[in-house]
Amino acid sequence: MIAAGIDVGSVATKAALILNDSFYSIMVPTGWSPREAGQTALNQVLEQIGATAEQLQYVVGTGYGRVSLPFVSQTVTEIRCHARGASWLRPGSEIVLDVGGQDCKAIRTDRQGKVLDFVMNDKCAAGTGRFLQVIAAALGSDVSELSEQARGHKAQSLNSMCAVFAETEVIGLLAAGVPPGEIVAGLHQAIARRLASMVQRLGPAEQLVFTGGVARNESLRETLERILGMPVLAPREGQMAGALGAALIARDAILN
Repeated sequence: MIAAGIDVGSVATKAALILNDSFYSIMVPTGWSPREAGQTALNQVLEQIGATAEQLQYVVGTGYGRVSLPFVSQTVTEIRCHARGASWLRPGSEIVLDVGGQDCKAIRTDRQGKVLDFVMNDKCAAGTGRFLQVIAAALGSDVSELSEQARGHKAQSLNSMCAVFAETEVIGLLAAGVPPGEIVAGLHQAIARRLASMVQRLGPAEQLVFTGGVARNESLRETLERILGMPVLAPREGQMAGALGAALIARDAILN
Protein backbone atom coordinates (compact mmCIF):
# COMPACT_ATOMS: atom_id res chain seq x y z
CA MET A 1 0.00 0.00 0.00
CA ILE A 2 1.51 3.34 -1.10
CA ALA A 3 -0.19 6.59 -0.12
CA ALA A 4 1.20 10.03 -0.97
CA GLY A 5 0.73 13.62 0.13
CA ILE A 6 1.91 16.75 -1.70
CA ASP A 7 2.10 20.11 0.10
CA VAL A 8 2.70 22.96 -2.35
CA GLY A 9 3.78 25.97 -0.32
CA SER A 10 4.71 29.45 -1.45
CA VAL A 11 8.43 28.79 -0.99
CA ALA A 12 8.88 25.03 -0.86
CA THR A 13 6.97 21.99 -2.06
CA LYS A 14 7.02 18.86 0.08
CA ALA A 15 6.07 15.30 -0.84
CA ALA A 16 5.55 12.44 1.61
CA LEU A 17 4.96 8.74 1.05
CA ILE A 18 3.66 6.17 3.48
CA LEU A 19 4.68 2.65 2.51
CA ASN A 20 3.14 0.28 5.02
CA ASP A 21 4.22 1.97 8.30
CA SER A 22 7.32 3.78 6.98
CA PHE A 23 7.46 7.49 6.12
CA TYR A 24 9.56 8.96 3.29
CA SER A 25 9.77 12.61 2.26
CA ILE A 26 11.45 15.16 0.01
CA MET A 27 11.40 18.95 -0.34
CA VAL A 28 12.05 21.05 -3.45
CA PRO A 29 11.74 24.80 -4.21
CA THR A 30 8.28 25.73 -5.50
CA GLY A 31 9.66 28.23 -8.01
CA TRP A 32 7.40 29.70 -10.66
CA SER A 33 5.34 26.58 -11.35
CA PRO A 34 3.52 24.85 -8.45
CA ARG A 35 2.39 22.11 -10.82
CA GLU A 36 5.93 21.32 -11.94
CA ALA A 37 7.27 21.49 -8.37
CA GLY A 38 4.57 19.09 -7.17
CA GLN A 39 5.36 16.60 -9.93
CA THR A 40 9.11 16.86 -9.30
CA ALA A 41 8.71 16.31 -5.56
CA LEU A 42 6.45 13.31 -6.12
CA ASN A 43 8.86 11.75 -8.64
CA GLN A 44 11.82 12.21 -6.31
CA VAL A 45 10.15 10.68 -3.28
CA LEU A 46 8.98 7.73 -5.39
CA GLU A 47 12.61 7.20 -6.45
CA GLN A 48 13.55 6.79 -2.76
CA ILE A 49 11.57 3.56 -2.57
CA GLY A 50 12.06 2.47 -6.16
CA ALA A 51 8.38 2.85 -7.04
CA THR A 52 6.53 4.40 -9.97
CA ALA A 53 3.51 6.69 -10.14
CA GLU A 54 1.43 3.77 -11.40
CA GLN A 55 1.90 2.03 -8.05
CA LEU A 56 0.37 4.89 -6.08
CA GLN A 57 -3.07 4.04 -4.75
CA TYR A 58 -4.13 7.48 -3.52
CA VAL A 59 -2.61 11.00 -3.55
CA VAL A 60 -3.82 13.98 -1.49
CA GLY A 61 -2.79 17.54 -2.39
CA THR A 62 -2.65 20.45 0.03
CA GLY A 63 -1.09 23.91 0.35
CA TYR A 64 -1.79 27.07 -1.61
CA GLY A 65 -0.88 25.38 -4.92
CA ARG A 66 -2.99 22.25 -4.45
CA VAL A 67 -5.48 23.24 -7.14
CA SER A 68 -2.70 23.15 -9.74
CA LEU A 69 -1.95 19.43 -9.24
CA PRO A 70 -3.77 17.37 -11.90
CA PHE A 71 -2.55 14.00 -10.59
CA VAL A 72 -4.06 14.10 -7.08
CA SER A 73 -7.02 11.98 -6.03
CA GLN A 74 -8.30 14.64 -3.61
CA THR A 75 -7.39 18.08 -2.26
CA VAL A 76 -7.56 18.89 1.47
CA THR A 77 -7.06 22.16 3.37
CA GLU A 78 -3.69 23.01 4.91
CA ILE A 79 -5.29 23.30 8.36
CA ARG A 80 -6.52 19.72 8.37
CA CYS A 81 -3.30 18.30 6.89
CA HIS A 82 -0.95 20.18 9.23
CA ALA A 83 -3.01 19.15 12.25
CA ARG A 84 -2.95 15.49 11.26
CA GLY A 85 0.74 15.41 10.37
CA ALA A 86 1.92 17.32 13.44
CA SER A 87 -0.15 15.11 15.74
CA TRP A 88 1.47 12.04 14.18
CA LEU A 89 4.96 13.51 14.70
CA ARG A 90 4.27 14.48 18.32
CA PRO A 91 1.29 12.54 19.69
CA GLY A 92 -0.57 14.23 22.53
CA SER A 93 0.08 17.81 21.49
CA GLU A 94 -3.13 19.80 21.67
CA ILE A 95 -1.99 22.82 19.66
CA VAL A 96 -0.09 22.95 16.38
CA LEU A 97 1.69 26.18 15.44
CA ASP A 98 2.79 26.23 11.81
CA VAL A 99 4.85 29.17 10.56
CA GLY A 100 5.74 28.98 6.89
CA GLY A 101 7.00 31.29 4.19
CA GLN A 102 3.92 33.49 3.94
CA ASP A 103 1.49 32.72 6.78
CA CYS A 104 1.07 31.54 10.38
CA LYS A 105 -1.49 29.02 11.65
CA ALA A 106 -2.37 28.02 15.21
CA ILE A 107 -4.58 24.92 15.34
CA ARG A 108 -6.23 23.23 18.31
CA THR A 109 -6.66 19.49 17.83
CA ASP A 110 -7.90 16.48 19.71
CA ARG A 111 -5.55 13.60 20.53
CA GLN A 112 -6.15 12.03 17.10
CA GLY A 113 -5.20 15.17 15.17
CA LYS A 114 -8.76 16.26 14.36
CA VAL A 115 -9.17 20.05 14.02
CA LEU A 116 -11.26 21.63 16.78
CA ASP A 117 -10.46 25.31 16.17
CA PHE A 118 -7.84 27.45 14.46
CA VAL A 119 -6.50 30.97 14.06
CA MET A 120 -4.72 32.04 10.88
CA ASN A 121 -2.71 35.08 9.86
CA ASP A 122 -2.35 35.20 6.08
CA LYS A 123 -2.83 38.96 5.58
CA CYS A 124 0.50 40.12 7.02
CA ALA A 125 4.02 38.73 6.53
CA ALA A 126 5.12 39.57 10.09
CA GLY A 127 6.80 36.61 11.72
CA THR A 128 6.83 34.44 8.60
CA GLY A 129 9.80 33.01 6.76
CA ARG A 130 9.62 35.84 4.26
CA PHE A 131 9.77 38.41 7.07
CA LEU A 132 12.86 36.75 8.54
CA GLN A 133 14.54 36.69 5.13
CA VAL A 134 14.01 40.44 4.75
CA ILE A 135 15.48 41.16 8.19
CA ALA A 136 18.40 38.76 7.67
CA ALA A 137 19.25 40.53 4.41
CA ALA A 138 19.21 43.91 6.19
CA LEU A 139 21.67 42.47 8.73
CA GLY A 140 23.89 41.05 6.00
CA SER A 141 23.17 37.53 7.27
CA ASP A 142 21.51 34.36 6.07
CA VAL A 143 18.22 33.41 7.71
CA SER A 144 19.84 30.17 8.92
CA GLU A 145 22.32 32.23 11.01
CA LEU A 146 19.73 34.21 13.00
CA SER A 147 19.29 31.70 15.81
CA GLU A 148 22.99 31.62 16.65
CA GLN A 149 23.32 35.39 16.26
CA ALA A 150 20.72 35.99 18.97
CA ARG A 151 22.13 33.54 21.50
CA GLY A 152 23.40 35.18 24.67
CA HIS A 153 22.26 38.70 23.73
CA LYS A 154 19.73 40.91 25.47
CA ALA A 155 16.73 41.86 23.34
CA GLN A 156 16.65 45.27 21.66
CA SER A 157 13.08 46.55 21.60
CA LEU A 158 11.62 46.89 18.09
CA ASN A 159 8.73 49.20 17.33
CA SER A 160 7.48 47.75 14.05
CA MET A 161 6.48 44.28 12.87
CA CYS A 162 5.70 45.43 9.33
CA ALA A 163 8.29 43.91 7.00
CA VAL A 164 8.97 47.24 5.25
CA PHE A 165 9.16 49.39 8.39
CA ALA A 166 11.05 46.77 10.40
CA GLU A 167 13.75 46.61 7.72
CA THR A 168 14.16 50.38 7.91
CA GLU A 169 14.25 50.25 11.71
CA VAL A 170 16.92 47.53 11.69
CA ILE A 171 19.11 49.55 9.33
CA GLY A 172 18.72 52.56 11.65
CA LEU A 173 19.66 50.50 14.73
CA LEU A 174 22.76 49.16 13.00
CA ALA A 175 23.77 52.70 12.05
CA ALA A 176 23.34 53.70 15.71
CA GLY A 177 25.79 50.98 16.76
CA VAL A 178 23.35 48.47 18.24
CA PRO A 179 24.93 44.98 18.05
CA PRO A 180 23.25 42.70 15.48
CA GLY A 181 22.75 40.00 18.13
CA GLU A 182 20.64 42.34 20.23
CA ILE A 183 18.55 43.27 17.21
CA VAL A 184 17.93 39.60 16.33
CA ALA A 185 17.08 38.77 19.95
CA GLY A 186 14.57 41.63 19.94
CA LEU A 187 13.17 40.39 16.65
CA HIS A 188 12.67 36.91 18.07
CA GLN A 189 10.97 38.33 21.14
CA ALA A 190 8.57 40.42 19.05
CA ILE A 191 7.73 37.48 16.77
CA ALA A 192 7.28 35.12 19.71
CA ARG A 193 4.87 37.51 21.41
CA ARG A 194 2.85 37.78 18.22
CA LEU A 195 2.73 34.00 17.80
CA ALA A 196 1.92 33.50 21.49
CA SER A 197 -1.11 35.77 21.20
CA MET A 198 -2.46 33.55 18.40
CA VAL A 199 -1.87 30.42 20.46
CA GLN A 200 -3.47 31.89 23.59
CA ARG A 201 -6.68 32.62 21.68
CA LEU A 202 -7.17 28.86 21.45
CA GLY A 203 -7.16 28.36 25.21
CA PRO A 204 -4.83 26.51 27.61
CA ALA A 205 -2.79 23.49 26.58
CA GLU A 206 -0.08 21.29 28.08
CA GLN A 207 2.25 21.28 25.09
CA LEU A 208 2.53 22.66 21.58
CA VAL A 209 4.13 21.28 18.45
CA PHE A 210 5.90 23.92 16.33
CA THR A 211 6.18 23.19 12.59
CA GLY A 212 7.17 24.93 9.36
CA GLY A 213 10.50 26.32 8.22
CA VAL A 214 10.58 28.99 10.94
CA ALA A 215 10.43 26.27 13.62
CA ARG A 216 14.05 25.40 12.77
CA ASN A 217 15.07 28.65 14.51
CA GLU A 218 15.99 27.28 17.94
CA SER A 219 16.39 30.71 19.56
CA LEU A 220 12.88 31.67 18.48
CA ARG A 221 11.51 28.35 19.76
CA GLU A 222 13.13 28.91 23.17
CA THR A 223 11.77 32.47 23.34
CA LEU A 224 8.28 31.27 22.47
CA GLU A 225 8.51 28.56 25.11
CA ARG A 226 9.43 31.11 27.79
CA ILE A 227 6.59 33.45 26.86
CA LEU A 228 3.96 30.69 26.73
CA GLY A 229 5.25 28.89 29.81
CA MET A 230 4.75 25.44 28.29
CA PRO A 231 6.78 22.96 26.23
CA VAL A 232 7.17 23.95 22.57
CA LEU A 233 8.28 20.91 20.58
CA ALA A 234 9.91 21.36 17.16
CA PRO A 235 10.29 17.94 15.52
CA ARG A 236 13.13 17.50 13.05
CA GLU A 237 10.61 16.59 10.32
CA GLY A 238 8.34 19.56 11.16
CA GLN A 239 8.53 21.12 7.72
CA MET A 240 6.98 17.93 6.35
CA ALA A 241 3.90 18.03 8.62
CA GLY A 242 1.50 19.19 5.89
CA ALA A 243 2.67 16.62 3.33
CA LEU A 244 2.72 13.90 5.97
CA GLY A 245 -0.80 14.77 7.08
CA ALA A 246 -1.94 14.63 3.46
CA ALA A 247 -0.32 11.19 3.07
CA LEU A 248 -2.02 9.96 6.25
CA ILE A 249 -5.38 11.15 4.91
CA ALA A 250 -4.59 9.35 1.63
CA ARG A 251 -3.86 6.17 3.59
CA ASP A 252 -7.19 6.50 5.40
CA ALA A 253 -8.94 6.75 2.04
CA ILE A 254 -7.31 3.51 0.92
CA LEU A 255 -8.16 1.65 4.10
CA ASN A 256 -11.75 2.88 4.14
